[in-house]
Order: sequence, then structure tokens, then C-alpha cells
Amino acid sequence: MFNRLPFHTQRKIIIVGFVAIPLLLLLTFAYYPALELIRLSFTDWDGMSPDKSWIGWDNYKEVFSNPEIFGVFKHNFAYFVVGIIQNILAIYFAIILNSKLRGKNFFRLLLFLPYILNGVAVAYLFGYVFDTTNGSLNTFLGTLGFDSLSQTSWLGSEGFVNYTLASIGLWRFMGFNMVIYLAALQSIPSDLYEAASIDGANGWQQFVYITLPNIYKIIELNLFLTVTGALEVFDLPFVLTNGGPAGASETFVMKIISTAFQFNNYGLASAMSVVLLLFVVVVLSIQRFLLNRGGN
Repeated sequence: MFNRLPFHTQRKIIIVGFVAIPLLLLLTFAYYPALELIRLSFTDWDGMSPDKSWIGWDNYKEVFSNPEIFGVFKHNFAYFVVGIIQNILAIYFAIILNSKLRGKNFFRLLLFLPYILNGVAVAYLFGYVFDTTNGSLNTFLGTLGFDSLSQTSWLGSEGFVNYTLASIGLWRFMGFNMVIYLAALQSIPSDLYEAASIDGANGWQQFVYITLPNIYKIIELNLFLTVTGALEVFDLPFVLTNGGPAGASETFVMKIISTAFQFNNYGLASAMSVVLLLFVVVVLSIQRFLLNRGGN
């Protein structure tokens, strides 16, 4: 029967089908849960009771007035700082591995390999690296003669536990960012660099006036991934420290999980999730505004 229809009718049916099915899946698994999350954020639902009493803005007032909830965001700052360093290193290695370097494909694979490893496996791996008594890092520092540093509790100090955890993320994701930058660098015509060399431009001038403008949008993309990753980090602190010591490494996502599944306060956890979503949107909007103004 379908073959008997006019060609234009068949074409419209196919187009509508290809559009309707993904849209239906998007509405079912993305927009509807998001709207339900917003609705639950105005209730005191405990996750099991059929009663969902409407309490208005009380959950949001609790999020912003309780320093134990909203103050957890400061722990994510370390991931943002290390993420910026991660992008700088990624650009540096991308430029090096985009040159005529012998064995560059091997080094590309070596740097990208950590990204394909399982996050939980990486966390357990670095648990042995940062162990205070028998960790390979402290053993290595002691061998080099840094006795004061060889006894450091990298995961037990409130001062830099978050930077220790963020450094693991740097090791794991830097290769991924490098590959993205490398693809962007390979799209730049080599004629531009040849012309700049003839005009007497050195390597730094070529980087500033040719490389950076051509990869500016890629930098914006990677910073987008860095900011969202820094605000939504969960697996590393959950596996390695479980938020310790004394809650110093607890992230906002961990706080949401514990509020929902440990304290059975799904209404407050939903409000926290909405606040996180809005916070991500605001931060990314500011970032996009600043980058676009700098690009202009």
C-alpha cells in the first residue's frame, strides 16, 4: 500500500517518521523527566510515599540558606583550576604531536589511552598511587630525597585533597582534549605557516596570530566540557574518599545523591538538581559571553 502512494506523499511520511521518532524519544526520556524533576522540587516527597505534599519554595530556600548544601560548590573549584591547566597541556602536546616528530602516532596513543580506561578502575589505581604508607608516589619522593613530602597524606588532607583528585582527572582526560585540538590543528592550511615563516614570524607569533584564532571555537568547546565536568564531578571522590576527610572532598552531585538515597529527601534532592542545572547554564552563559567578546 505504501508503494502505491504518490512519491511526494511517501517522502513526507518518511520525513515525518524520521523526525517524530527521535522527538518522541526526546520528550519521553529528557523533557518529561526534567519537568517531573521541577515538579518534585516543590514537594516533600520521600521517594516511597504516594503523597507528595506541595511545600512551595521551601526546598530552594533550604538549598541557598544551608551552607552545608550550597557551600559544597567550593570543592568543585579545584576541578575547574586543574581543568584550565589540562587544556593548556592539551594544546601544548597537540602542537608538538602535530609536527614532524618521529613516533608521534605512538605518543598520541600513549596520551589518549587513559581516556578509554574505566573511571572506577582509574580511581582504584590511583588509590594505590596516593596511599600514604605504601603508595608509589610517596615511595618515589622518598627515593629522590624529599622526606618531608614522602609522608604526605594526599587524600587525607583537607587543604589539597580536591586538587589531588582533580589531578587524576587531568591524567585521564587530557589526551581526549589533545585529540580534539589535534584535529583542529590539522584542519589549518600549512600555507599559512609557510607564508608566516617567509615573512619572518617566529613560532610564538605563528601560535598567537594563526593557531589560536583558528582553534578558538575548539577551545570554547573544550572549556564547555571542562566547566560542566568540574561542576558535575562524582566518580573519583565517591570511590576514593567518599567525600572525606570530614566532607572536604564532597561535591554537589555527591550531596544530591546522599540527600535522595541516604536521607530519603527526594524533594530537596530534586531542588538541588534544578539549582545545579541553573548554575551550569549561568556559568556557561558567562563563559560564552566572555569568550565571544574576546573573539570579537
